[in-house]
Parts: sequence; structure tokens; C-alpha cells
Amino acid sequence: MEAVALVEIEAIARGYVVLDALAKRAEVNVAWARAVTPGKFCILFGGDVAATEEALDAAREAAGSLLIDELWLPYAHPGLLRAVAGKAGAEPGEAIGIVETATVASCVRAADAALKATEVGVLKMHLALGIGGKGYFNLAGVLADVDAALEAARSVTPDDKVVGVELIAQPHREVRGHFSD
Repeated sequence: MEAVALVEIEAIARGYVVLDALAKRAEVNVAWARAVTPGKFCILFGGDVAATEEALDAAREAAGSLLIDELWLPYAHPGLLRAVAGKAGAEPGEAIGIVETATVASCVRAADAALKATEVGVLKMHLALGIGGKGYFNLAGVLADVDAALEAARSVTPDDKVVGVELIAQPHREVRGHFSD
């Protein structure tokens, strides 16, 4: 996908209306659309830049005041799409970074910024399900790169959406595997 967009809607019922509206407005691929805790509805979609932007406009209109958060990423980092799909697969490095956000959209935006900032890989990304609608991802790489990636992630995330940003230099061998499972 050339562009990626995501909307989070406060009500599940309205979420289905938003899904229908964006699909009718422009030719996009809906990667996922699901109800998530605590009673929100998230839709991730994309395609070419113009169509995705048009579909996002339709989603905003249909969601109205029930729109919690949104994401618009023309030219998303290729590694981001693999991470969102649950296929990140980077290897643990000399440092691990963890970013936790209050919304799915802010998590995906932060991960894209981190990946574009420097040479790091996503070990794992977890979005919404079973964690109260929040999102988090784990990065790996050289210490300086992970630190720079965390700074980039923080710079695009509003303070009220940041739950935590942590850096672990030289993680202990007993915990290395826990970052990607």
C-alpha cells in the first residue's frame, strides 16, 4: 500500500457505518476492521495516496464526534506494514526500545516515525486487543539508533497519548525472547 490510514471510533455500531462509508467513497484495501476494548472500533485501510485520503475524509465525516483518533500516512515505511500485520520479526539487538501509547493510531504513527528515523527493526507490535485499546511496539538495534528512534516516536506522539517510552541497553539473555512473543 502506498498510503495507510486508520480511524478509531468510540462506538462499535458507528464503526460499521464508518467502514461502509469509506469503502463506498474510494477504492481502498481494508486491512482490518474490528471491535476492540473498551468498546471502540478500529479500521486500518490503504491504497494509493489519493484514494486513501478520500476514504479517510469519508471516515471522518461518518464518524463525526465519535472519532477518537486517526492516522494518515502517505508513503508509510515498508517495515511498518509487516509489523501491523504481526510479521515484524526483527532480531533482538544490543538495545531494546519500548513505546506504549493510549491509542492504536498514535502507536502506528510512532512506529512509522521510529522506523524512518534510523536503522532499527520492530520485534513486535501489539494493537488494541486485550490491552484496553492501547498499542505498543518493541524496537531493536544499536543503542544510539534505538535511542534516536525512540526520540522520533515521541516527537510525533502528543503527550496525552504517550503511556511510556523505555530504553533497555544490553537486555539480559533471560528476557530477550520476551520482547517478540
